[in-house]
Amino acid sequence: MGCWCRRQRPSLLRHSASHYAGKKMAYQKVSADQRAPGHSQYLDNDDLQATALDLEWDMEKELEEPGFDQFQVESAENQNLGHSETADLHLDSIQPATSPKGRFQRLQEEPDFVTHYSRSVPKSNRCSFCYLLKLLCTAIILFIFGILIGYYTRKNCPSAATSSATVDPQFYQDILKTIQAEDIKKSFRNLVQLYKSEDDMEISKKVKTHWISLGLEDVQLVNYSVLLNLPGPSPSTVTLSSSGQCFHPNGQPCNKEARKAGSQDLLYSYAAYSAKGTLEAGVIDVSYGTADDLKRIKKMKNTTNQIALLKLGKLPLLYKISLLEKAGFGGVLLYIDPCDLPKTGDLSYDTFMVSLNPGGDPSTPGYPSVDGSFRQSRSNLTSLLLQPISASLVAKLISPPKAKTKTDICSPLVLPNNEIRMVSMQVQTVTKFKTVTNVVGYLKGFTSPDRYIIVGSHHHTAYTYNGQEWASSTAIITAFIRALMLRVKRGWRPDRTIVFCSWGGTAFGNIGSYEWGEDFKKVLQKNVVAYISIHSPIRGNSSLHPIASPSLQQLIREKNNFNCTRRAQCTETNVSSVQIKGDADYFINHLGVPTVEFAYEDSKALEGPSFLSEALFPKHATNIEEMDPFFNLHETITKLSGEVILQIANEPVLPFNALDIALEVQNNLRGDQPSTHQLLAIASRLRESAELFQSDEMRPANDPKERVPVRVRMLNDILQDMEKSFLVKKVPPGFYRNILYHVDEKTRQFSLLVEAWEHCKPLASNETFQEALSEVLNSINSAQVYFKAGLDVFESVLVEKN
Repeated sequence: MGCWCRRQRPSLLRHSASHYAGKKMAYQKVSADQRAPGHSQYLDNDDLQATALDLEWDMEKELEEPGFDQFQVESAENQNLGHSETADLHLDSIQPATSPKGRFQRLQEEPDFVTHYSRSVPKSNRCSFCYLLKLLCTAIILFIFGILIGYYTRKNCPSAATSSATVDPQFYQDILKTIQAEDIKKSFRNLVQLYKSEDDMEISKKVKTHWISLGLEDVQLVNYSVLLNLPGPSPSTVTLSSSGQCFHPNGQPCNKEARKAGSQDLLYSYAAYSAKGTLEAGVIDVSYGTADDLKRIKKMKNTTNQIALLKLGKLPLLYKISLLEKAGFGGVLLYIDPCDLPKTGDLSYDTFMVSLNPGGDPSTPGYPSVDGSFRQSRSNLTSLLLQPISASLVAKLISPPKAKTKTDICSPLVLPNNEIRMVSMQVQTVTKFKTVTNVVGYLKGFTSPDRYIIVGSHHHTAYTYNGQEWASSTAIITAFIRALMLRVKRGWRPDRTIVFCSWGGTAFGNIGSYEWGEDFKKVLQKNVVAYISIHSPIRGNSSLHPIASPSLQQLIREKNNFNCTRRAQCTETNVSSVQIKGDADYFINHLGVPTVEFAYEDSKALEGPSFLSEALFPKHATNIEEMDPFFNLHETITKLSGEVILQIANEPVLPFNALDIALEVQNNLRGDQPSTHQLLAIASRLRESAELFQSDEMRPANDPKERVPVRVRMLNDILQDMEKSFLVKKVPPGFYRNILYHVDEKTRQFSLLVEAWEHCKPLASNETFQEALSEVLNSINSAQVYFKAGLDVFESVLVEKN
């Protein structure tokens, strides 16, 4: 420290030499001392050391004189701004070269050295050094602290959302393994407790709150004011004219006791949007009401303004109602034959509800029920008075059926043609505008947020039976949302947007889904990729019954086979394209969207007539927990549906099969129907185009090495719109506009052609059949042109690049 001070003073003396000439002698002595090279004895001599101390003391006093103080003030700015280089040069010139130790360092080593002679470091320089040291230490601490924060933040918090361009199938299993039957059971029981509310909005809010709590983003309530046909103030009745006995729809006598015992069941045993009033007429048994049944009846009896005794099943109810209207009937008593039902319970005294609404708000057909829309006055959608009744009431109207034989074979209910039964039926309904609410939640996609996979369930709607199917449906979709959001919270996202929907107003004719679809039709036509239906997943417990569009059937078989390898008992599952009940209707028939639905059925129900699911039974008739007490079937449905959703939402190339559509078309043209040679020729060309499309475009796109993002996007746009070519404008009531779907499992031909051929067989003119042929021909030709145009576009793009 003494040496550093020694170097500073000569520098200051050199600056003040011109002002203090009288002090030159002292300055020269110090300089002479520095200029004595190599004389160690000089440095060791006590006299010289004393002289040096005297000189130093003189310099101390000189520096304290007023003139020097004045110099320091005047030159402060120059010292700070411009003297750094000069000071360095002066310090270099006065470095002691004759001794390895500085003069003041030597003085400190002497035994007689007194500390007050030593000079301390100037305070300003010492503070600067300390300040720099503090800055350095602070920077080091902050740097280390930042590294620690970054490490733990990266470890514990999700990074930016990532996509799964190439997905390992095990990745899907990792997401779905968190789905547990016990969780679904708890959710189901909580939902069942909500049905007591008469307000649709309350249940919708509970569903929304639950989805938000699971982490689902952007959950909305979408409301529509729609026209509902509700039961009247008192139950409908059927009275035997011969005896005057009055019965409720369940077969019980018309008295206060019976009304109190099942007040709700009696009120809700009605046909929504039926005509109302009273009709007294003869009853004619028309069996299932097919075209052949009515032709046979009309040959024997006058059907004008009579009451038809009609069995539910085999064909869509709306279609059969249209045939009865054309035949001139005035009323219908609708029932389900016990022989057509599986042996899961005695439903002979159970009533049920049906809807005659083809879809959507009847007051705004074809357009959404938004504020300002024109409302049509349509309190009833048929001229017929229609009343659902139980099988026990039917037994009272006809002769007692034959006793069961020892083989325990069920005898169908039949009213002999030679017997006349006169009854009076009274139907009471009221129409009111009510609010129907949909719950819609979005999980935005990472790379293609404008492509939607819609997952649809439904919730309980007030003014209908308190069934449990809706709770089963909602519990399954909620379980999948829970599993999905656990992965999303860790930073993952699907490539395409998944839209979760809980529809309202389903029992009245899929009103909620229709209105939402009509409201967003322009967006949905362009962006919807697929619809996954979870309408009524547990209808039995004996066999899995998947239904899928032809383009998705291969994917469903693969998923089912994969899951079979993990189960002890697994039978081969037949995947078919048949009409299904529920909110998928709008997306299949108006948007041409590929659709999938998994459900467990009773094997007996699959063997029996179709369309029995059009009847809505009360809660006690369809006890979900009796069919699936441990909710293992619910878990299976959730995982199968979830795996299909994940694959469609994440695969770079949509897992749709174009060739399967062409093969389905060819299979549908097999049969004994005439005038199909033209259709077969066009179907052959469609298959050729589909094969080229499959081999030239889809296979290379599925290879990551050959995959080009622009071409993949073009390819997916073609795949998602394939089924739109098969939407026809005119179909019989209750039939799908998408002709790729059959009315039942037994029909392998185009249902439109089958119905037209059955309708025209006895007629001299076959204009109706030719019109149906033209519709099918134009659809097949449109699909062939669509694939051909797609191939041409890809070829043009390839030529331009080359």
